[in-house]
Amino acid sequence: MTDGNPAKPVRDEDAFDVEAVASWLREHASPEVRDDLVGTPEVQQFQGGASNLTYRLCYRTRDVILRRPPPGVKAKGAHDMGREHRIQSALAPVFPLVPAMVASCDDESVIGTPFYVMEAVAGVIPRRELPPGMTAEATATLCSNAFDVLVDLHSVDVASVPELAAMSKGEGYVARQVGGWTTRLANARTDDMGDWSDITGWLDEHQPADVANCLIHNDFRLDNLVLDGDDMSRIVGVLDWEMATVGDPLMDLGGAMGYWVQDDDDEFFRQFRRQPSNAPGMWTRDQIVTRYCEHMGFSVTPDQWRFYEVFGLFRLAVIAQQIWYRYFHGQTTNETYARFGPAVGFLERRCRGLIG
Repeated sequence: MTDGNPAKPVRDEDAFDVEAVASWLREHASPEVRDDLVGTPEVQQFQGGASNLTYRLCYRTRDVILRRPPPGVKAKGAHDMGREHRIQSALAPVFPLVPAMVASCDDESVIGTPFYVMEAVAGVIPRRELPPGMTAEATATLCSNAFDVLVDLHSVDVASVPELAAMSKGEGYVARQVGGWTTRLANARTDDMGDWSDITGWLDEHQPADVANCLIHNDFRLDNLVLDGDDMSRIVGVLDWEMATVGDPLMDLGGAMGYWVQDDDDEFFRQFRRQPSNAPGMWTRDQIVTRYCEHMGFSVTPDQWRFYEVFGLFRLAVIAQQIWYRYFHGQTTNETYARFGPAVGFLERRCRGLIG
């Protein structure tokens, strides 16, 4: 993968035994790539993520990507490397934009944590800014194509893939999410956190029934997409399947819109932006929701959509609080995490403004 935020030297706190991984891969990697994994690779780390740690392993004739959990206390069920590997393996025949899997290791004696390895997807990952030279017209096409990918994902026939169908817990996804993320917020509480009871109470009171039950990504953002280097309006890969599951597609869209920052948003939210959603040509949140619902055949009024918008921001706040908790308690020294504390307070105010 190549992008505007290239891999860099590995942070000391995130280092691992490279030779142990190389030795393990020589024995366990898929036959398609095993012959290329000769010797000990050079290792670089992608710096942009705030959840699982991602590294590039550079061999002489091939690069592969390693994913593993961060250090410190983690929420129950989070950072499940085996699950992320299994989802992508099962999805590959019906959704060709997932990377090819190489191997999955649940033996923590190798490097101290589980990990999995996948093939690198050649292309460009859009980070905070789009690559130079993209016109507003090309950007609009990229936006259209990106959310067509989300429609395609939500249209996968889950029942035809037993490994995916097994993730379904049936009706009640919305209720489980509201309850689950409320519990996660309580478990990540720090002394500086505000009182969220009015927001969690509003979400509990206003939750709708599930509109459908389909495969959802749960972290669908532009910076989790890989663009064709020759035509950057075209998507060639979708990354980061850590939170993928079977659930309500409007909850997936609401989560995606929680990250979507426009030029007419307030200054703090614009500073919090992690993806180029404000670039000339990008659609507004309202345009995306309208287009998506038309393609999926959903009828959603602005008042009904308000629940999904609040939930998306609330969920983002909980994710930020979980990261802030690690920094607050000294489980990581990565200074980029210091900004997550103020972000939680901002998202609290933004949720409260929407619920009135």
